[in-house]
Amino acid sequence: QVQLVESGGGLVQPGGSLRLSCAASGFTFTSYAMSWYRQAPGKERELVASIRDTGGITNYADSVKGRFTISRDNAKNTVYLQMNSLKPEDTAAYYCNAQRFVSYWGQGTQVTVSS
Repeated sequence: QVQLVESGGGLVQPGGSLRLSCAASGFTFTSYAMSWYRQAPGKERELVASIRDTGGITNYADSVKGRFTISRDNAKNTVYLQMNSLKPEDTAAYYCNAQRFVSYWGQGTQVTVSS
């Protein structure tokens, strides 16, 4: 059974940091590109960051470049999103995605940036 379980979301003040984790199971993690998406209320889901299966190539949305870092630990079947210098506009539900020939999604974790 495929599972992607996100954790690490919460309420943080502007300028603060959070680290999201996504623990994967039920598929060959090392064969999949992993991504983080987010969806704010009333908006479409958007790609935040992605990392190739080997971890060597990453890609970021312009809005998070220089602030967010995606990484993966293939030994732990886990992908991370380190989020620094958070802004209110980063408020959204964040979803983990695994992509190869099929796409798997986690249930999401809420990130709220507010003073």
